[in-house]
Amino acid sequence: MATRMRLKLKTVFVLYFLVSLLGLIYALMQLGHRCDCTEHDMPMERTISRLRGELHLLQEQTKKSEAGRRPPKDSSLPTVFVVTPTYARLVQKAELTRLSQTFLHVPELHWIVVEDSQTKTPLVKQLLVKSGLTYTHLHVPTVKERKLKEGDPSWFKPRGVEQRNEALRWLREQRYSPKGRGGVVYFADDDNTYSLRIFEEMRDTRRVAVWPVGLVGGMKYEKPVVEGGKVVRFHVGWRPGRPFPMDMAGFAVSLKLLLEKPNSCFDGDAPMGFLESSLLQGLVTMDQLEPKADNCSKILVWHTRTEKPKMKREDIMQSQGLGSDPAVEV
Repeated sequence: MATRMRLKLKTVFVLYFLVSLLGLIYALMQLGHRCDCTEHDMPMERTISRLRGELHLLQEQTKKSEAGRRPPKDSSLPTVFVVTPTYARLVQKAELTRLSQTFLHVPELHWIVVEDSQTKTPLVKQLLVKSGLTYTHLHVPTVKERKLKEGDPSWFKPRGVEQRNEALRWLREQRYSPKGRGGVVYFADDDNTYSLRIFEEMRDTRRVAVWPVGLVGGMKYEKPVVEGGKVVRFHVGWRPGRPFPMDMAGFAVSLKLLLEKPNSCFDGDAPMGFLESSLLQGLVTMDQLEPKADNCSKILVWHTRTEKPKMKREDIMQSQGLGSDPAVEV
């Protein structure tokens, strides 16, 4: 599609150039001449008129092609509610931009972005307004006792607990269940990578749907092991005895089920690696899990992380009074 679009744009440019050039030549030909022989002018005028018509047609086709990039609305589809905790850092805008542009290709998606902040920040607010997505913007700060300290590894304490629970609270208060359509809730961190197919895989979730996650837990992938259409164990390298040894990106929950279980939430005091289990234990048993992605044989989501930018040069220039303009939003 990108190649066809470039060819169309190139054709529009060429036609526009030819129309302009012919118009200029025609105008120059009339300078200093009086001619009543209009039949000599008609071929040139017809050529210009035809080229203008072709230019207009190509412009309309280009507009339709651009509009076609957005998936059409389909009110019969269950809504995918994507919950994304986020916090202020140098790569925040870049990661939310990347994620939002993935979501633009998913029909009937409602993005719930929850900031780890005392207030809604202008950066996130403006990004959501411009995203073109259906969204809800929430905020709640992480309690001091659960905040990571400088130098702490990312796994040292559970992250995003208050933010995910705030999204669950909002969903339950709204009773957001479109009639006859249902919905599914997915916890999508802003630094992961998602195939578009994963959102269609989860859309018909009845209770809890599960699938593999790539590049996680110090392994190429972690996955539920499926036998006879049922999850029987998990292929993981660390503490496989956990009730549900899965990454947050590896499951989605029926909205109906979450509404039926109003006390189910994430436990911020859960031991390391047990955060996902703290929610799922109150919702489902292992034999009720619904394997997706070709019986959990396909990797459709990856636990990628953006490298923390190195600001050595920036720090040096700041000390010299030559640092980057703080008014420029990155």
